[in-house]
Amino acid sequence: MSAAAEIHVEFAPELALFVAHRHRTGATPVATDGVSTLGHVVESLGVPLTEVGALVVDGRQAAVSHIPAAGESVRVHPVERPQRVPGAPLRFLLDVHLGTLARRLRLLGVDTAYESTDIGDPALAARSAAERRVLLSRDRGLLRRRELWAGAFVYSTRPEEQLRDVLDRFRPGLQPWTRCTACNGLLRKATKEELADLLHGGTQRSYDVFGQCRECGQAYWKGAHHERLEAVVERALEEFAGDR
Repeated sequence: MSAAAEIHVEFAPELALFVAHRHRTGATPVATDGVSTLGHVVESLGVPLTEVGALVVDGRQAAVSHIPAAGESVRVHPVERPQRVPGAPLRFLLDVHLGTLARRLRLLGVDTAYESTDIGDPALAARSAAERRVLLSRDRGLLRRRELWAGAFVYSTRPEEQLRDVLDRFRPGLQPWTRCTACNGLLRKATKEELADLLHGGTQRSYDVFGQCRECGQAYWKGAHHERLEAVVERALEEFAGDR
């Protein structure tokens, strides 16, 4: 077997959090075996390919399937924004740790599936492929699974920043107040009489406009938390509506 050859790899600053400290600034030498693809090399250094945009080898763009040769210089760019996902419509799948983000995307009318229990990485990746959904996760290992259809790393731990990041990256169409935040079903207008069995006396007396999920039957009205939710919607519409 031939001795390992070296290439020089430089990561864009946006990808620094994924790689070891020694790879965060400038081009650093990386040993290659002459067989592994450039995509494999990049992932072995910690960066999921879901976060990689252009791969530039000696000044020319290369595919992830490129086999690096000794002495090549590689520049790894982040994914372009807004990111275009092949096929339509744009739909998401979120893992068990992103419940608040899931509810906020649904609040904005974005088709968002969410697993409230840990079903395991293989099942999540398989569902992403079967339903052609973009898997959002903070689990780097999950995002490296080969069966995944499409995915994206969620960079922040704060729901407000998570939502803004996803909207900025994918620019989904926004249709607020059209989806159930509990199950992702579509909402319909409903009368007070139709929902009488689901409403407490105070709610029946205080509110006149209602909606109901077509899937799970959840009832909706402009209750105590409406102003806070309205603020979330208004911020999203102000910054992202009409961009897609």
